[in-house]
Amino acid sequence: MQIVHTVDYPCVRPQDHWNGRARPLARQLKGNRDIMIKIKGTIAAAVLLAFSSAGALAQEPLSIVLNWTPGADHAPLYYALSQGWYTEAGIDLTIDAGKGSAMSAQSVGVGSHNVGIAELGTAFVARSMGADVVAVMSLYANAPFVFYWKKSSGIETPADFVGRTIGNPPADAARIMWPAFAETAGLAVDAVNFVNVAPQAKVATMAAGQVDIISDFYNGHDLKIDTFGDDLGFVRWSELGLNPYGNSFIVNGDYLANNRDTIAAFVSVTQRAYLACVEAADPCIDALVASASGLDREEMNKQWGRVKELMADQFTTTQALGYLDGAQVAKTYELVDTYFELETPFDPAEAFTSEFLDTNLKMIVQ
Repeated sequence: MQIVHTVDYPCVRPQDHWNGRARPLARQLKGNRDIMIKIKGTIAAAVLLAFSSAGALAQEPLSIVLNWTPGADHAPLYYALSQGWYTEAGIDLTIDAGKGSAMSAQSVGVGSHNVGIAELGTAFVARSMGADVVAVMSLYANAPFVFYWKKSSGIETPADFVGRTIGNPPADAARIMWPAFAETAGLAVDAVNFVNVAPQAKVATMAAGQVDIISDFYNGHDLKIDTFGDDLGFVRWSELGLNPYGNSFIVNGDYLANNRDTIAAFVSVTQRAYLACVEAADPCIDALVASASGLDREEMNKQWGRVKELMADQFTTTQALGYLDGAQVAKTYELVDTYFELETPFDPAEAFTSEFLDTNLKMIVQ
């Protein structure tokens, strides 16, 4: 007798539809398909999570030190951060408060921070002393420096500064650049005495008569008007012909050489953020106030209006927002070189670049 071995495969024959076997087998096959779909879905989710985790791990840490404590001129940074723009660009940005342009330039120069904000002339002085810094974008295309005083103190013009006291922090850009102002105003370098005053205490110190004059940036002009009214006297340095580049974004040179893509991404997001805030300030001020305690929203709005004035010049409105013009950079260097004994002279063309800026994003004329 021949024995035939058979295997019962879960197939459905036409006649099974009539003998009742089709329904159980169909349910079994459907169950198998459901299991496979679930398994595939689980695998797909795991793969997606793996890619998402890899993307999160791929974020490049980047630190920036401000020139001072957070203010309206920094609002676009906090806005872009709150909107996730830096994260989308692959950057894990950390923002630290600063203590003056000189200290910011030094911190970036030695690599303690990757990026910083510093007055460009002060950054050049630091570079001549060995700080490895390169400017990649202007913030203040115009010099922001202003000297303020009370008319009731007897001061009418800078000629009356002789023998007076000026209150500002030791690393304040105006103190560092004082020799240039003194020369332009016809004063001796030692015509005044400097008194150390914290940034937040400048107005109160002058109001109390503890100093005769304070230096400050033009973005805080409205606070002085509100405080002193008709008794306020002031002079903008630019009115005397001293108009070097003001605050600029500087990068550690070694970091730039090895992380060009990261800096390109940072500049791209930052430029876009500043233009967005020029076009609509409220969301940016909201982000600033939410991120930095102790700020008055109305005051920050007023400051931002002055910041926009400082940002606009013939180059930022025609070439690109944040544009650094070579000839203007050279004039800034010449000014510094004239009034300071630079330890090591350098070619200013090697200390800046505008290559990362999008020329389609231009500053709006103010």
